[in-house]
Amino acid sequence: MVANLTDAIRERAKQYERDMVNFLRDLIAIPSESCQEKEVVLRIKEEMEKTGFDEITIDGMGNILGRVGDGPRILAFDAHIDTVGVGSLEEWEHDPFKGKLEDGIIYGRGAVDQTGAMASMVYAAKIIKELELDKEFTVYMVGSVNEEDCDGQCWQYIINEVGLKPELVVITEPTNLNIYRGHRGRMEIRVTTRGVSCHGSAPERGDNAVTKMAPVILGVDKLNHRLKDDPFLGKGTICVSYIECETPSLCAVPDKCEIHLDRRLTDGEDKELAISQIKEICAEAGIDAEVWMLTYDRPSYTGLVYPVEKYFPTWVLPEDHPGVTSAVETFTQLFAKPPKVDKWTFSTNGVSIMGLHGIPCVGFGPGNEVYAHSVQDQVPVEHLVKACEFYSLFPMVYCRQTK
Repeated sequence: MVANLTDAIRERAKQYERDMVNFLRDLIAIPSESCQEKEVVLRIKEEMEKTGFDEITIDGMGNILGRVGDGPRILAFDAHIDTVGVGSLEEWEHDPFKGKLEDGIIYGRGAVDQTGAMASMVYAAKIIKELELDKEFTVYMVGSVNEEDCDGQCWQYIINEVGLKPELVVITEPTNLNIYRGHRGRMEIRVTTRGVSCHGSAPERGDNAVTKMAPVILGVDKLNHRLKDDPFLGKGTICVSYIECETPSLCAVPDKCEIHLDRRLTDGEDKELAISQIKEICAEAGIDAEVWMLTYDRPSYTGLVYPVEKYFPTWVLPEDHPGVTSAVETFTQLFAKPPKVDKWTFSTNGVSIMGLHGIPCVGFGPGNEVYAHSVQDQVPVEHLVKACEFYSLFPMVYCRQTK
């Protein structure tokens, strides 16, 4: 039965290869930076209708949720459908909006990060329906928005406002067809020092806010070298990613200085620890500084403002969790070899789904993350097909393994 089913899935995924390629090329051709995803959402809706989804919903934030099946077990697959910008077009060998297909690889912005996975997900849902695999479960294929701007905000809305709470979510960010089970978290911190402005010809009359910030910056650099390491996720890190000051002129002492900190959190680190470490640096330097975590409140393409803290917790799914073991079993059945089980170096919507809400996540996606956000953005067609196979079989394997 298993052999016959995997053969049937492979056959159909190969049959829909051209459809996936054409669909992905259409998605690439639509600019869809964060908070500007409306047109790409409508194109996904069109494909979901064509492939026979049971229900298609666009929520108040603009996420698109396609449902297949009505079984008692609820699972979800997530692909964020926004992209970063393209930067200088002169740097691109291939037009970022053409979706060029060359030697089995599709090039263009979002190919790997991550509309390629969306194409695989939609056709996996079609296969699930055609092979009548959806009797035991309900699957939601989610195209989420704003991830590049604020990872996980979309799923905070989906969980808290839409009320969708799957028992497990497959994150389809690029894994190079490996199984991923976590990544470091992150947060964004702002530090402000204030001084007194005066004429630059007599700086002793004032209090230079930039000079006040100097020991804080040096302290941050020293902190980075002593942050906790983790055998699986790696070391926590911190860096000054931006600095600015306010001054009446270039011939005056600045009265305000701000730095932005990019803090990456390893297992066991959280926002309280990270904030306290910066406050400690300021206290040791005798600096009266304001330290706080930023909030994201940019309107989505629907106009919705949904403020969230820019805190994205670390998450790790244990290697013996059914989400991981089912993913390994699915991979082995389809590809007749054991997969590599690893982690992402970057952040995903898992920071919200599992990091904040405790819903287990496991990762499997087409393409290599090294091409994400780059002018070589690309995904192999072979990966689209194999990801489609995996997404088609995984729900059944997981549900039967966790009866």
